[in-house]
Order: sequence, then C-alpha cells, then structure tokens
Amino acid sequence: MRIVIVDDEPLARARLAALLRDCDGAEVIASVGDGDAALTACAQLRPDLLLLDIAMPGLDGIGVARRLATLPDPPQLVFCTAYEQHALQAYELRAADYLLKPVRSERLREALARAEALRRRASASAPTLLAQVHGAPVRIPLADVLYLTADDKYVTVHRGVGDVLIEQSLKAIEEAMAERFVRVHRACLIPVERLLGLRREADGTVRALIAGSDAAPEVSRRNLAAVRKLLRG
Repeated sequence: MRIVIVDDEPLARARLAALLRDCDGAEVIASVGDGDAALTACAQLRPDLLLLDIAMPGLDGIGVARRLATLPDPPQLVFCTAYEQHALQAYELRAADYLLKPVRSERLREALARAEALRRRASASAPTLLAQVHGAPVRIPLADVLYLTADDKYVTVHRGVGDVLIEQSLKAIEEAMAERFVRVHRACLIPVERLLGLRREADGTVRALIAGSDAAPEVSRRNLAAVRKLLRG
C-alpha cells in the first residue's frame, strides 16, 4: 500500500514512518507538512492511503478530506490526531479509521488492514473502459487513464504503461461519465482528477497540465471557459 504521511510536526511524521517500516506491504512515498502539500502529493503520486493529521496551519485535515471526497477515485484516509472531538466528522467523510496520538503499532496495523480492505472493495467496483490489447478485450480502470484522444476511427487511451485503443467514441464516454471527464478539445478528454491546471504559451495557446504525464494537450477556445470554471471549483 502506497502511503503519504501528512502532519505539520516533523517528529510525528518521523515516528509514523518508523512504525510503517515494520508493517508488511506499507510503502511511504511522501511525507508532507501541510494540507496544500497533501493535495499536491495526491495529484502527482496517487497514493492508496493518507495518514492525515487534523490540526494543521492553513488547510487542516478535515479540509483536505473534504477536497479529496470530491474526486472520483480518492485515496483511503486514516486520521492520526491528538483530539478525540473530530471523530464523528472523520467517519462522516468515510475515513477508514481514526487513531489517537501517540499512535500504537497494533492500532496502526489494524487501520492499514481496514484501509486495504476498503481499497480492494472500491477497486472491484470501480468503473472501467473496454479496450483491445493484441486483439483481446481488456478492461482498463479509469484510475489508470491519463487522457483520451480521438482520430477518425478510434479513441486512444493514454496510460503510464502504454497506450491502447477502444472503439467507444469520445462523445459516448463523455455522456456516460460526465462527472469523471472534462473535454479540453474536440479530440481530447482528461479525467477530472488528473487535471492540474493550465499553461499559456508565448503564442497564446493554452495547454492543460495532466497529473502523471508530460503531455499538455491544447485547450480549445470553445472549451476554455468550462475548463477554467472546473479548476476554480
């Protein structure tokens, strides 16, 4: 399980990292000190789990959880805090567990097991696209999709592990999964959770920035206002 630790106290982050070294299957991929850095890490690294403090300057842990709850495929959350009074809010935000500091290794293992079970359950029911790989049908989890592009006949699914073709049109995908994709061009859809921002080139062209990819598809004038509105939201 790929884990991001979020806590404004360096010693607390170090202690959690030390405990996780003794937990089978746990891999710390980032350790950050505030809520904004946590959101950036989620967009860039796509962790399976956040170990999340609540009381932090700026965007606190509850605020981070609320932001992540709007994503189609958010990471699991385990709150690690010194305060009992936020437990109800945490579970309303579908946290896998709520640990009080100082975190004990036995409770941490329980929380990891619970988060992993929830993650597997969510993955089993996650939406997919049906692709053709070497002539055989393969289901592509939406979480693996970086962006989609269309030519005259096929739609290409761009992934980190290689591109594949699907026979569904961009229009059909957009209509079926309107809340999951944003159209940036007549020939390009990007998963909402992958859209990081916009970049304006010297010639005035606006390009979309995609989490996990160096590609920067052009945003058409027709779609620019809607993309900006989505980013502001």
